[in-house]
Amino acid sequence: MQLELLNDQGQATTKVDAPETVFGREYNEALVHQVVVAFQANARQGTRAQKDRAMVKHSTKKPFKQKGTGRARAGMTSSPLWRGGGRIFPNSPDENFTQKVNKKMYRAGMASIFSQLAREGRLAVVESMKVDSPKTKVFAARLKAMNLQSVLVIAEEVDENLYLASRNLPNVLVVEPRYADPVSLVHFKKVVITKAAIDQLKEMLA
Repeated sequence: MQLELLNDQGQATTKVDAPETVFGREYNEALVHQVVVAFQANARQGTRAQKDRAMVKHSTKKPFKQKGTGRARAGMTSSPLWRGGGRIFPNSPDENFTQKVNKKMYRAGMASIFSQLAREGRLAVVESMKVDSPKTKVFAARLKAMNLQSVLVIAEEVDENLYLASRNLPNVLVVEPRYADPVSLVHFKKVVITKAAIDQLKEMLA
């Protein structure tokens, strides 16, 4: 498997070898969907809460008499049938949304995403993404010269200069291979990997 190697102008000058186990797999849509949904579900805090009929602010006085009004019987305004009443089955604040995904499934799903990105031409390789100073303007100009607007950069090491230079760019995310997640891989239009990071991805996902 070979991937395009981009120069500083964003042009593919040559190709580099990449492991088939990570970048040459068949696309498994069902597995990728499961991995992405599980990742998003596991990120939920589960702190939302709703009130039942005992918790809402209400009066215990009967709203109107039992008979003679033509309306349905009502005992309290906290009834779930009433506007402003409690919920019948409220969400509890300790709700658990986590979904379990086996390590083998997660690795296979990530490799399937990388492989599909390579087939679609959304994946490329660069020699390095290091910057000499923590200047966002300098890093943004470099990405613009390479014609990269919405990009996920996977670098072998994110030092302080690279982190500070990239953190304020809205459509740019720079991470190390261990922090690459399926949602970001699917979200960004382009994924750029440094040559040194390929070996780390191979060790993690192969």
